[in-house]
Amino acid sequence: MDRQQLADFLRHRREKLRPDDVGLHAGPRRRVAGLRRNEVADLVGMSADYYTRLEQARGPQPSEQMLSAMARALRLTIDERDHLYRLAGHYAPDRTPLDTHVAPALQRVLDRLDDTPALVISSLAETLVQNRLATAIFGDPSGSTGWARSGIYRWFTDPQSRGVYPTADHPRQGRAHVASLRVAYGQGGAGSRADRLVRVLLKESAEFAEVWEQHEAAARFEDHKTLMHPEVGAIEVDCQALLTEDQSQALLVLTAAPRTEAAEKLALLSVLGHEQFTS
Repeated sequence: MDRQQLADFLRHRREKLRPDDVGLHAGPRRRVAGLRRNEVADLVGMSADYYTRLEQARGPQPSEQMLSAMARALRLTIDERDHLYRLAGHYAPDRTPLDTHVAPALQRVLDRLDDTPALVISSLAETLVQNRLATAIFGDPSGSTGWARSGIYRWFTDPQSRGVYPTADHPRQGRAHVASLRVAYGQGGAGSRADRLVRVLLKESAEFAEVWEQHEAAARFEDHKTLMHPEVGAIEVDCQALLTEDQSQALLVLTAAPRTEAAEKLALLSVLGHEQFTS
């Protein structure tokens, strides 16, 4: 671990960012050109003291999980992310079509979306980052580990994961998951994470095996969906996707038509978030 070079790199990257680059408001009395240390720490999910010590070249070695969060918070490119890992004394993650480092271009768009649900997912339907409205609807998947991070895996192994969609839509949603996984399988080939996920699901889910045999292949993101929320009920939204060039990641934006009941429900969720309604 090169503490001094790591400290310099973190400081320079922080000073290059502006609050609006990461979806923050600058405020009227801002004295620093870039982000404050505590703002970066909040984005990463670490203590301000820990981050300060890293910038002062006296902090402990960050874990790979922490480095991944720092790379995302500082909006690093893939090359800058790898450089960060090496400075911290870790091997850079393997670069594959299923890399889970959020593409900076998608992150910048997501930072500007606050009034409608939006999230970035991998080609295995792993939620890489999402805004607060998406969390209010889909829940927080950050506690999931292993294959459970994949929405495709959860769909076919955890019945509770289907509750966000009406029962009548389950067959169509299941086919869409399998079709998108087949696209990822075609891109990654034998031995890829997509291939391993297919093998796991073939063993664990007879339903998946049946749908997999239909050989449908399509990245089905753009769609009209009905989402179920336990407090506000059904919400009809249109889903649009912005994909990276290699189609390994997608920014999904869910919008409701103006002046509709669904738009009113999203506005209500925007105010209430995860708070329970009172009777």
